Amino acid sequence: MNAPSRHAYVGIHNDLHGGMTTIGGIIKDAWVFGLIPETETCEGWTPARIQMLHDQVAAAWDQHGLLASRLPPDLRERHARIHDEAIARAKAQGWVPGMDVDGTMAQSL
Repeated sequence: MNAPSRHAYVGIHNDLHGGMTTIGGIIKDAWVFGLIPETETCEGWTPARIQMLHDQVAAAWDQHGLLASRLPPDLRERHARIHDEAIARAKAQGWVPGMDVDGTMAQSL
């Protein structure tokens, strides 16, 4: 097997705060829609492969008006579970919502 390229994705569990990133969000939503199994971390995936997954996730969200509240009950429950678990893991790793994207917030603390 070839070694992963330096441009390969590190995997959701190795990503910043356990995947609280744009790519991590794509992966979590792909789990919600059953596009990939929840055991798939996407470690070693190329940017092109991540982009293809993004396109599939976007198409799935389009079917539901881009709102979790419009998901059928089974998907809404899966969405809540996956995202709630991810938030809990990230907070346990020291993640503070907004601090990684808004530098002024960190200065005000």
